[in-house]
Amino acid sequence: MALVVICGQPCSGKSTAALCLAEALKESESNSTIRIIDEASFHLDRNQSYANMTAEKNLRGALRSEVDRSVSKDNIIIVDSLNSIKGYRYELWCLARAAGIRYSVLFCDVEETQCKKWNEQRREKCEATYDDTIFEDLARRFERPDRRNRWDSPLFELSPYRDGIQKSSAAIVDAVSYLTKKVDSKTRDVKILHPTIATQSTRFSEANSLYELDRATQEVTNVIVEAQSQSIGGPLNGISLGQGSPTLNMSRSVGLPELRRLRRTFIKLTGQTSLSGPPPPSDAESAKRMFVDYLNRELGTT
Repeated sequence: MALVVICGQPCSGKSTAALCLAEALKESESNSTIRIIDEASFHLDRNQSYANMTAEKNLRGALRSEVDRSVSKDNIIIVDSLNSIKGYRYELWCLARAAGIRYSVLFCDVEETQCKKWNEQRREKCEATYDDTIFEDLARRFERPDRRNRWDSPLFELSPYRDGIQKSSAAIVDAVSYLTKKVDSKTRDVKILHPTIATQSTRFSEANSLYELDRATQEVTNVIVEAQSQSIGGPLNGISLGQGSPTLNMSRSVGLPELRRLRRTFIKLTGQTSLSGPPPPSDAESAKRMFVDYLNRELGTT
């Protein structure tokens, strides 16, 4: 139903905001399942997760993959993390668009100096904190959300230092209203993202279809090469690819480079067709039949 991205400097109150938003949503009339996805979901230490660029990239990848698996039209997913890089927020927005759901950003707007004080106070209480070097690096690289960007809109801004964070905070109330409002033909203030060809997970890009198509066409190519190696060099008629597959009839001998070119062209054409037409074959036998039919058209006897 919706994806909410919590955004802010380290130690700016994001986790508190996520919990308040989740509780407010549960108390609303929405029947959606509410779920928070954060670093704690993966039992990750925040300093280890941001110790270097590789660890940070792996963390973002794990969060993004979990969001991708979780978004649906029945759930409201709250991503509680720094989400400080605008390119990463764009990736999350694309996931929401591909799922055809609502999207919003809840920004905890706190000055860096105050966040640093809160980090030190947590350390004194023996709570989870950021190391000073990691905190300064994350604060320096923070990219503030801008409501003019599609991936930062609609933007709901909290002021935790000035106003605190409550379920009754204006930004949370507005966010709940936006996320739970019923949409009809007259609704203008709620935007439901719609998938496009660029964001749809086309059936051709699925691992199984790709694998079967690649494997089947390679098997056909291997059979042709083997049959030609055993012939005298004349045309090959009646090459059998197995039960259920059409017979391959070639008007001439074909070298391996040309076979590879035809195979690549077939795979490319199949992928292009799947964007607007029938899906690609999802099993090896169907892929073989299609490839043999293609070769018969290109190389068959007249």
